[in-house]
Amino acid sequence: MFVVTGATGNVGGHVVKELVAAGAEVCALTRDPETARLPEGVRVARTDDLPLEGATALFLNPAVVWEMGEGKVLERAKKAGVRRIVMLSSSSVLDAGPGNLIGARHRDLETAIEGTGLEWTFVRPGAFAANALQWVDQFKAGDVVYGPYAEAHTAPIHEADMGAVAARALLGDDLVGQAPVLTGPESLTFADQVRIIGEAIGRPLRYEEIPREAARERMTSGFLTPEVADSLLNIFAEFVGKPAEISQETERITGRPARTFEQWAREHVHVFR
Repeated sequence: MFVVTGATGNVGGHVVKELVAAGAEVCALTRDPETARLPEGVRVARTDDLPLEGATALFLNPAVVWEMGEGKVLERAKKAGVRRIVMLSSSSVLDAGPGNLIGARHRDLETAIEGTGLEWTFVRPGAFAANALQWVDQFKAGDVVYGPYAEAHTAPIHEADMGAVAARALLGDDLVGQAPVLTGPESLTFADQVRIIGEAIGRPLRYEEIPREAARERMTSGFLTPEVADSLLNIFAEFVGKPAEISQETERITGRPARTFEQWAREHVHVFR
């Protein structure tokens, strides 16, 4: 049996779909099983209960560990006889120096998983295409998105590609001990992303850069802590005018090219309109 944490999230939901398509037995963990819409035949349980008995492999969303406690989750996995952990990590671990809180936190968890002695794979995506959902309210309010560093480059990756890679790491042995870095197939600035979404929904949208402090205030008035906001802003500043490196790992692992941001935008037109 495969246990998937964050099973109704952007990535976990795709992991569940891939496993079910492969004929695997799946237990999907979510905060609210009553509202979960998951494929038929999937066992659904509360994340807080962490039912791992009988599981051979675990897809681990780090948010679950940070909420429940690293020791509780990893010790429970070992005690239950879990053989393999596939963790949704971050490519930011490759530069987890001072000022990169996000990279440091993910790398610390990777190290803890390595220390369990279990098999592991760390899926290390860069920017999520789904990060663009943070602009939904601004799109609905007008034709301008306000944010930091308009010319910061990322290579947004579709959540379905992350789910496909993670599922293969759970199902087969080829990726044990590996940490593939995943990106989308093209380097795009924030301004590019807003333009592409505008084209998908049939409106001329544009991104207008605002000062760092103004952006920080917006970010911390939501759900981000000041430390995480600063870490993100540091990363964005470093990416200004610097095209993102493109990884071929999605195609190597899944046998097909990574999905484009344009495809992601078309699939989410109903959200942005």
